[in-house]
Amino acid sequence: MVIEYSGIVIRSVLTDKREKYYDGKGIGCYMFRMDDFDVVDATMHGNAARFINHSCEPNCFSRVIHVEGQKHIVIFALRRILRGEELTYDYKFPIEDASNKLPCNCGAKRCRRFLN
Repeated sequence: MVIEYSGIVIRSVLTDKREKYYDGKGIGCYMFRMDDFDVVDATMHGNAARFINHSCEPNCFSRVIHVEGQKHIVIFALRRILRGEELTYDYKFPIEDASNKLPCNCGAKRCRRFLN
């Protein structure tokens, strides 16, 4: 275990409204979908996990775990991580059509070129 992705748990139907609000205020948006119903919004009340970048060849992975009936997002190491090495995981965004593709800039040898 490396770190828990913490923030405020919101219903997924509220994400678009929050994203528009943050965009209007010029605030970067940090949200992580737990399942079809819940999202962790780390934008205002998150920890350092929100700054972990995507990579197509990551050194970490994420899992939703259950502890005493509560869901938590936890980032785990895939391998030994060296001091000073950037932490990364695959965001695994849903596949979109060509007009909605988000470019990937991870720089990995086997980069998929898109996050979704």
